[in-house]
Amino acid sequence: MTPEQRVRELNLELPAPPAPIGNFLPWRRVGQLLYLSGQGPRNPDGKVSVGRLGKDCTVERGYDDARKVGLQILGTIRHAVGSLDHVEAVIKLLGMVNAEPDFKDHPKVINGCSDVLVEVLGERGRHARSAVGMGSLPNGMTVEVEAIIQIANGY
Repeated sequence: MTPEQRVRELNLELPAPPAPIGNFLPWRRVGQLLYLSGQGPRNPDGKVSVGRLGKDCTVERGYDDARKVGLQILGTIRHAVGSLDHVEAVIKLLGMVNAEPDFKDHPKVINGCSDVLVEVLGERGRHARSAVGMGSLPNGMTVEVEAIIQIANGY
């Protein structure tokens, strides 16, 4: 099953890339590598999900927010190269968690993003990853994830 078929089978909605707040691009392609700018979780109303893990938010909410970002990443890839079927591999994620200093479950939060990438892309979605805590994130968002994607030759 192709990634695009998997999206339909799972009945997933992939949002368009968020508009940058500033003078930068949501993605930049260099050869077969697609670099995605950091993205935060947007709710259906378009507002960013805010809060600090270990204070305002549970690990479960953080996981759900990271999953939203994973869907946004997939939507950005589709927008950039036309189809998720052109993905050769997700190379690397950097997952940042807006967390209290004593919060220790950063990987459990960012698993939300990793899990949805593997659900849709299969082995192509498995990646290297860092999951780190931050003292703050833009606009108070709960998580932010950036990614490096390899696009298949010819696309």
